[in-house]
Amino acid sequence: MTFSFEIAATQGSARTGAIHMPRGEIRTPAFMPVGTAATVKAMLPESVRETGADILLGNTYHLMLRPGAERIARLGGLHKFMGWERPILTDSGGFQVMSLSKLRKITDEGVRFQSHVDGAEEFLSPERAMEIQRLLGSDIQMVLDECPAFPATEAAIEKSLALSMRWAKRSKAAFGEQPGHACFGIVQGGIFPHLRARSAGELIEIGFDGYAVGGLAVGEPQVAMFETLDGIVPLLPTDRPRYLMGVGKPDDIVGAVMRGIDMFDCVLPTRSGRNGQAFTREGPLNLRNARFAEDPAPLDSGCRCPACRNFSRAYLHHVVKAKEIIASMLLTWHNLAFYQDLMAGLRGAIAEDRLEAFASLVFEAYARETVDDTADI
Repeated sequence: MTFSFEIAATQGSARTGAIHMPRGEIRTPAFMPVGTAATVKAMLPESVRETGADILLGNTYHLMLRPGAERIARLGGLHKFMGWERPILTDSGGFQVMSLSKLRKITDEGVRFQSHVDGAEEFLSPERAMEIQRLLGSDIQMVLDECPAFPATEAAIEKSLALSMRWAKRSKAAFGEQPGHACFGIVQGGIFPHLRARSAGELIEIGFDGYAVGGLAVGEPQVAMFETLDGIVPLLPTDRPRYLMGVGKPDDIVGAVMRGIDMFDCVLPTRSGRNGQAFTREGPLNLRNARFAEDPAPLDSGCRCPACRNFSRAYLHHVVKAKEIIASMLLTWHNLAFYQDLMAGLRGAIAEDRLEAFASLVFEAYARETVDDTADI
């Protein structure tokens, strides 16, 4: 089987369908839990699958530094190494190089940087980024791009974009022929419509299996993100998956799906779970808050994850406050289940032509900007 994408139903710009790959089908719209260092934190692989996940995201930067791509290849590849036999998407490492490295020097050749792990000097080029992903055996491999900080001037974004497009062409050439695997390009251009359009045009000319939108969810207001998607998504091929990188909150995802995005990843559900925060159908909850100390209700009555099925909000409040490991395990499982239920809900709503009604419930529940973090009383 080779990589293919089918659209089963549409409503407005929103689509539902499936990506077909040798390791399994990815139902779209899809949310990819983040397994940065070959693990989804606080979760077993089979537990992640039980939440409904069809695909995970692995991180090239972290895996190249520790334990190393060559070592993982010798041990049978990333799927075997981490015990996940379904599809894996790996990012190129560019974002982490730009955000985590203590020192870095970017040239047309690539980026030389200092590892945040041990301070050793490392080098990442488009060719090396694709080589690492091939060694890992990832199913969907991302091109190397530069990720400028937000905000940035138009001139800075334009210069960065030109570099990213040169790197995209080299990345695609380095990807070569890998039957059953896919290579995605990344649209950059900040919040400048003409630069986004230029990036999309150049990537389409190169030709990719799918197209990601990068450089968003980096501090810009939600309205700016949606305006950018309104401008760029219609320029992308309709017969290829569209991936919004690093997004996001439930209302971000719903708004992006309504604009034609098919794939998402974000650390928010797992990171929030480790910090006592939960996503529910009624909105976000902070289990550190004292108001849950004697609350016998389940976390979310519509959820069948272990946290909701077996424990009360009072118990979850207790283990969060006591900093017990089970708190991270239960709340992470719940949040991932919530996100997968959200995606299943979106797929059903699109197929049944009721997306507007479904979306309005999510927008109402997540109208607040952040999770309730009222101090303990």
